[in-house]
Amino acid sequence: MLFKWNYKPPTPEEETAAKELGEKLNISPILAYLLIKRGINTESGAKRFFHPQLADLNNPFLMKDMDIAVDRLNDAMGRKERILVYGDYDVDGCTAVALVYKFLQQFYSNIEYYIPNRYDEGYGVSKKGIDYAHENGIKLIIILDCGIKAVDEVAYAKSLGIDFIICDHHVPDETLPPAVAILNPKRTDDSYPFKHLCGCGVGFKLMQAFAKNNGIPFSRLIPLLDLCAVSIAADIVPVVDENRIMAFHGLKILNQNPCIGLKAIIDICGLSGREISMSDIIFKIGPRINASGRMDNGKESVDLLVEKDLSRALADAKHIDGYNEQRKDIDKQMTEEANHIVSRLENQRHRSSIVLYDENWKKGVIGIVASRLTEIYFRPTIVLTRDGNIATGSARSVTGFDIYAAIKSCRDLLINFGGHTYAAGLTLRWDDIPEFRHRFQKYVDEHILPEQTEAMLNIDAVIDFKDITKRLHNDLKRFSPFGPCNPKPIFCTVGVYDYGTSKVVGRDQEHIKLELVDSKSSNVVNGIAFGQSAAARYIKSKRSFDIAYTLEDNIFKRNLVQLQIEDIRPTEEE
Repeated sequence: MLFKWNYKPPTPEEETAAKELGEKLNISPILAYLLIKRGINTESGAKRFFHPQLADLNNPFLMKDMDIAVDRLNDAMGRKERILVYGDYDVDGCTAVALVYKFLQQFYSNIEYYIPNRYDEGYGVSKKGIDYAHENGIKLIIILDCGIKAVDEVAYAKSLGIDFIICDHHVPDETLPPAVAILNPKRTDDSYPFKHLCGCGVGFKLMQAFAKNNGIPFSRLIPLLDLCAVSIAADIVPVVDENRIMAFHGLKILNQNPCIGLKAIIDICGLSGREISMSDIIFKIGPRINASGRMDNGKESVDLLVEKDLSRALADAKHIDGYNEQRKDIDKQMTEEANHIVSRLENQRHRSSIVLYDENWKKGVIGIVASRLTEIYFRPTIVLTRDGNIATGSARSVTGFDIYAAIKSCRDLLINFGGHTYAAGLTLRWDDIPEFRHRFQKYVDEHILPEQTEAMLNIDAVIDFKDITKRLHNDLKRFSPFGPCNPKPIFCTVGVYDYGTSKVVGRDQEHIKLELVDSKSSNVVNGIAFGQSAAARYIKSKRSFDIAYTLEDNIFKRNLVQLQIEDIRPTEEE
């Protein structure tokens, strides 16, 4: 009873096409229809979707400046120059640095890595980082997951005789930094076929090009795809095209033979012996890699990801897990404070956006709080904190609304900003926050659609319990890895009843463990509805209701399918 349900039944033409495609592929018409909804309507297209091939990755030299970047990297190695691999302090940046450093270190020893301190240096390229490079004889910096807007910083480095290769995926400005090479598929002058790589993905393409140019077998890159899978999941980029290929093969490595650092994290967060999914990365692995950068210094996460000794890695992972526990406490406190502020704001329910600020909030956690508020209120949200006379903020958006464009419309008030459609960062003078909030909210009011501020649940198919078979579930797994542009399908079954054994569970009695039947079969189906105990009274009233859910493995009873209930609502009267 939380969402507005959005369901568009298949047309007669789609039903016919799904039946034909299902027969060719020997899968249920239900799943064939899900393929058609994803734009896949041929047998060959379905086979490519179900079996992503590394051979289908794009030629990295299609990316603008790639040839220049590889030439400069080769020259640095030939001249024995010291190379610095520099990255952002989040999951994408840390995995990217670890990937590039680990690959190059196999062939070249005069190399090190650097992660700026969020609290001392802020986001992206810092003068302190460049000075460190200069003092240590660095001649080439490969920067990952940031740098696309560092015009002044890169010019400063150039004046000191330091060259930059920028590997970024954030939206560029009109003026690009004076780097030797800028690898970014979002450049307006770049015709690279896939625009949605994460920062780690751009780093992988650079290493792919370097390997290709130097006759290094592609097979040497494959073990690094576990880092790509972690980055793709955590950075919430579309899981299609190259991202799908890298995530698919990266998950295989993550489950079979992950690098020592990731193996330690998997062990620490209780995932050992389980099939790790993109969801596990988002909710368990990613937050731990992020935690060191949020609470102290992201370099500790890279130290862990490049570690070769398992006992040391386990100790480091435990240390980072401690950061994550601290982060959760601060996150909970700040979210409660932010919710209290929102509840006291007059007319907030009539506003289309949220802009909050508090000078005591921790810089490393404001992004999480912005995400939480977006999930609660379904509004584009910016959360700011204070650093002297400067306000530092993180922005998160709702489906379909470009928050980067909204922030850019206020650029004359900003010291710096960057990001992409759904997430961005910004800095401005503390005293300019009221004017910024007014103009940002005005832009959102004028551009957001009403349905973008509603809790919407997109139903993929209406099915009966008799349709839920082990084979359907196994075939559905072939649609993974799931993520943006390839979401886990949500099914709906109408007119279901409590079998009589459903009950409220959880430490605070907040969940419902369900056993359900429908009118079209004698199947008793198990389900879990997290955080929906308010619906328990209606469920136990013996009246019928409709459920929206995903199909999951029951981790406690192997070979059983479980419904994960997304929403419950009373069945409408005929």
